[in-house]
Order: sequence, then C-alpha cells, then structure tokens
Amino acid sequence: MYLLGYDVGTSSVKASLVDVETGKCKATCFWPEKEAPIIANKPGWAEQEPEMWWENLKVATSKIMAESGAKADEVKAIGISYQMHGLVCVDKEGKALRPSIIWCDGRAVPYGNAAFDAIGAEKALSHLLNSPGNFTAAKLAWVKENEPALYEKIYKIMLPGDYIAMKLSGGAMNTTISGLSEGIFWDFKEGKVSDDVMNYFGFSRDLIADIVPTFAVQSTVCKEIADELGLAEGTPISYRGGDQPNNALSLNVMNPGEIAATGGTSGVVYGVLGEVNYDKLSRVNTFAHVNHTPELTRLGVLLCINGTGILNAWMRRNVAPEGISYSEMNVLADTVEIGSNGLSIIPFGNGAERILQNKEIGCSIHGLNFNIHTKAHLLRAAQEGIVFSFKQGIDIMQDMGMSITNIHAGHANMFLNPMFRRTLASVTGATIDLYNTDGSVGAAKGAGIGAGIYKDNNEAFATLEHVATVEPDLKNQQAYLDAYARWSECLKKEL
Repeated sequence: MYLLGYDVGTSSVKASLVDVETGKCKATCFWPEKEAPIIANKPGWAEQEPEMWWENLKVATSKIMAESGAKADEVKAIGISYQMHGLVCVDKEGKALRPSIIWCDGRAVPYGNAAFDAIGAEKALSHLLNSPGNFTAAKLAWVKENEPALYEKIYKIMLPGDYIAMKLSGGAMNTTISGLSEGIFWDFKEGKVSDDVMNYFGFSRDLIADIVPTFAVQSTVCKEIADELGLAEGTPISYRGGDQPNNALSLNVMNPGEIAATGGTSGVVYGVLGEVNYDKLSRVNTFAHVNHTPELTRLGVLLCINGTGILNAWMRRNVAPEGISYSEMNVLADTVEIGSNGLSIIPFGNGAERILQNKEIGCSIHGLNFNIHTKAHLLRAAQEGIVFSFKQGIDIMQDMGMSITNIHAGHANMFLNPMFRRTLASVTGATIDLYNTDGSVGAAKGAGIGAGIYKDNNEAFATLEHVATVEPDLKNQQAYLDAYARWSECLKKEL
C-alpha cells in the first residue's frame, strides 16, 4: 500500500511513492532533469506556464509507477506540495488564461503597499498578519488593472497546488485556509476571506474557490486522468500545502517553538507559533500552518530569502572552475578562512526581498581586493552571505518572542554542504538536526493523514530518518559573529 506525493517546485516537479507501513520512499523522480524555464519578459517579472507543471507531473508519475512496479489500486492517497504565492487564473473550463505570476515576481509590490496604506498598518497586520505586499492578492490586482479584458474572463483564482488538484480531479476547484492566508486573502480575526482586501481591490468573492480542510478528502482522481497516469479512479486527493509549511510538515514541525529550515532556490526559516502575532514592520510573514484550524491556532512564521540557492547556482555557472560539481565547489570554498578574508556578499539579487520591506537592492560584493581574493573567496563569501541573511531573519523572529535553539532541516540542497550548516549553527548558536526527507515525501505522508490512513502526524512521521546533528563551533564562534557584523554593516550601506 502506497501514498503518492508531489512537490510542484520552480525548477521541477518531484513525485515520490511512499510505503505506508515502513514510511520509506519506494520510488522518486523529478522532471525536467534540467531546471524548468522562468518567463521574464521584463526586469523583476517571473512567470511559468501552469500547463508545464502538469506535463512535468505526468512524466514524473509515469516514471515512478514504472520504476516501482506499483499497481494502480495500491496507491491509496495523493498529497500535493507547491511553490507558494503564485497566481493561476482559470476560466470555467479550468483552462489557465495566462502564465502564472510566481513567487519571485516583483511587479505587484506597489499594489500591495497601496492596499496596506489604505487598510491601515495596524488593521492589516492584526487581521491579515502581513502586508498584502507582493503576494497573490496584489498580483491579481496587477492583472485587474493591466489586463482588464483577461481579468473579466477569470472564473476562479488558484494557487499552483490548487491548479494541480483541479487537473487531477478533472475539474474540482477548491483551496484551503492555509493557501488563502499565503495569498493574503484570509482575515484571522474574522475567520473568513478578508472583506478589507476584497473590497479595496474590487475583487468579487466569487473568484475564490471553495474552501476545504488541508487534511481531508478534498477531491478524487477522475477516470480520464487515472487512466492516463496509471492510477485508480477515485483515488483521494487528501492533502495540499505550500512548499514551506509542507517542508515543516515533512520534518514533523507542527507545534509552537519548533523550527524548520530549507535552502533551495530560495532559503527559508519557518517557525510555529501557537498564538496570533506578527512583525510590526512585516519583514517576516505569518500564515496559517497546515494544522491550523478555527479551534487550534497554529501559525507559521516564515522568513524567506529569494537569493540563496540561486546565488550559489550563479556562482557555479559564472565563477567556479568550469565543470566543477557542487560538492567540489563546497570543498573549494571551505579552503578559505571564516569571514572570507574581509570579503562580503549581499545575496539579494533575485527580486524584492520581504526581509528588506520589499526593497530590491540586488546582489553586491564588498571588500574585494584583487591582490588577495580568489574564486574560492568569492564562493565562500556567497555562502556566508546566504547564512547571514538567515541570521538576520532569525534575529527578527526572536524579537517576536520565538526561542530558536534547534533547527530541523532536510539533508538536501544547501544543507548538504558541511561548511554552510556549520556556519549557520555557529552564527545563530542553534543546534541543527538533519533528516532524510523532502517535500514530496512529506506531501505523501500528509495525504496519509488526510485520508485517515495515519491517525496523526506522530504516527505518519514515526519513521522519519535522523541523519546528523550539527553543533555550533564554539571555539571559532566569535569569528563567525565578526564576519556577520561586517556583512551587516555592508547591508546598511545598500539600504
């Protein structure tokens, strides 16, 4: 008996088939093997075709079903993780009317800022827990003003995971409170779609899809799609969550005080709160966690840095010796002393950064000396800059009252790099526990919870594999803190 999980990311769609009893991944595949394209017709824009996600999902599903030899009726439930904050506009037939405006697109910042001012900072933050900023609601406002003829054709708006669930079911259009909150459509005080947001932007309530629980049978796979994918008709779609709340789920981070981190294309620290709270400058985001209900407050405080893994990839393509692997690049960076001999890199080169109050300052290099600095120094300074951006956000979260002494992370992406995780542990003073899991496996187990196959998250993640513990390097901690202080001064000059 298996559970099928999808992770609809920016770079690819990953599918994993998880054995219910052992919790082990039977087969996994991501597609495409090279990074999926992002459409950037203007500076600061970022779009992807929703149909591309669907086609990639079909390929990944075909591959894992063939690899595993699983029979259609052995797959008992499906869960979906997806890139957050994207806007998908569909007509009555479920056809996407335009490319999705995805998470790192910066065009909607002025619309969100105007809404924040009009609603009022105190009311917006106390009800929405965020400024509308650059999130889904503001992106829809951009479409309304700049593509009015297309806007009039919209039947429903969706997040990327909602779109995939609709495709699997053959047309069921629904969403979740967690999803609506990440789009800044949800009023936490009123417990409903925000009247303030809808009225300010002039949106019809009819644009919002039906709301279903995050863990529940939300819809089922239709016959046509079941036949195409090699699944059974009626297989329940019983969980969906944005990639960062889902990453926390994957690490069994569900209760107040627990922290999850990830370092993919973007970098994230995500902590769970048990009471309504927010950053008064809205530099970190607060959304409904996957287990939030009207009866149980569980909020995810999300620090997201856009320019993390993408900076590391840029360094590999443009700075590192040609043909070098990421692991070889990490070894080269680790030959340089802590602090990169006075070199600092500000990593914010992938659009507007929430942590900087939606400013787009770009990536910059400080202290470069042509006589002493090498490729290795640049590589280390880039990775230290990424860690220091994490540290900056963690400081904000601690100011909100969150105690961060332990970080859970998947043994993947940038957390594969010993120098990266050692630097993060040392500069924050937190112990890092690494686990062998990922978003698609977490989505599969989430589906098991939603379908009632597991009684709760503790049963679902009882088999979560612990890989390693990383302690702060107390002997050299001051060197890390000095490097962070220098980096912070460089950032101030850019702001």
